[in-house]
Amino acid sequence: MSNWFETLEGIHTQIWDTLVQGVVDADHPARQPTFATVSPDNWPEARTVVLRGSDSEAATIWVHTDLHSDKIRSLQTTPRAALHIWDADQALQIRLQAEVQIESGPTLRPIWDNIPDHSKQSYGVTPPPGTPIDTGLDYVKDPNPDTFAMLHCQITHIDAVHLGEQHRRASFSRQRQWTGQWLSP
Repeated sequence: MSNWFETLEGIHTQIWDTLVQGVVDADHPARQPTFATVSPDNWPEARTVVLRGSDSEAATIWVHTDLHSDKIRSLQTTPRAALHIWDADQALQIRLQAEVQIESGPTLRPIWDNIPDHSKQSYGVTPPPGTPIDTGLDYVKDPNPDTFAMLHCQITHIDAVHLGEQHRRASFSRQRQWTGQWLSP
């Protein structure tokens, strides 16, 4: 059994290894984190997203979304998000805080062109996401690259809890140049 959880460096490395696994392995628990924002009327909102990329050196992750989704309106008002991942196999909870930049438009066309057709169905729904409809299927999926957006999440803080035999909790922040700090679990 690995002892990655015994050192701050080990935990930090394991967090980023877990995020990378979430990008490359569709069955990994980190693939679909909970993404939380604050609505324009100050209510918390949480939804599941698909992790599409991670960069440990830049401390950035990114996800795709529809430009007309509620999360876009929320992020335009408050460009911050929290992400939560629970990996039961590792007994590891990862919480991330991030500043979020919304990217859309022609610069994303190469990414759009590489998205599988079945996944493109998520970007371009009529009426737009969140619009009231008369029946459960009273919408049309019309894949549209003009509604495709990428959320660049610049991580500012990481909180990790390992719930092994001996619980351990660590905090890492951009402000501290990612130097870890043990916390009481």
